[in-house]
Amino acid sequence: MRKQKGEYGYRNYRKTVQLAEVIFGAAAIIIQLLARNFTDNQAAKNVLTLMAILSVLPTANVASPLLAAFRYRTPGEEFHRRAAAYESRGILLYDLVVTTKEQILPFDAVMVHPTGVYAFCPAEKTDIKKAEKTLNASFKSQKLDPNLKIIADEKQFFNRLDTLKPASEYEDDGSTQYAAGVLKSMSM
Repeated sequence: MRKQKGEYGYRNYRKTVQLAEVIFGAAAIIIQLLARNFTDNQAAKNVLTLMAILSVLPTANVASPLLAAFRYRTPGEEFHRRAAAYESRGILLYDLVVTTKEQILPFDAVMVHPTGVYAFCPAEKTDIKKAEKTLNASFKSQKLDPNLKIIADEKQFFNRLDTLKPASEYEDDGSTQYAAGVLKSMSM
């Protein structure tokens, strides 16, 4: 069952896919190196060695985001049920892992609303002010209002969602859908 960025369960799904890709890549490298032992032809040995070396880069490209986001799991089903009650108020995205130059930001849920973007980030070591400044600068460069707020406390996040009116009560110029797309593109 394929999951898209922003859907509940994406982190666990993506982790499984990336792990399978890394295992496949590592197996291909090992097989190529072992195959060198079964030939006496020096040209064939050189080709197999070169193939193994060239297989390392794609495998490493898959392994690096896997390692960076490995500890972040999809939140429990109870969190999902609680958050799903607010889906009518705006665009609700789940399981995003946004990276900046200095931080990895696991957003369990993000409400993209005409009044702003509200992200729940449970990571304890997150420098929220610095992350907000960086992400709002990215929003501004994408011609969006720099109105992203990161909330570290789950209770505060749901209290903020309680105060939001349904998005249908606001005039939307397409910026909410665009902001959701920008957030998905920033996510691993």
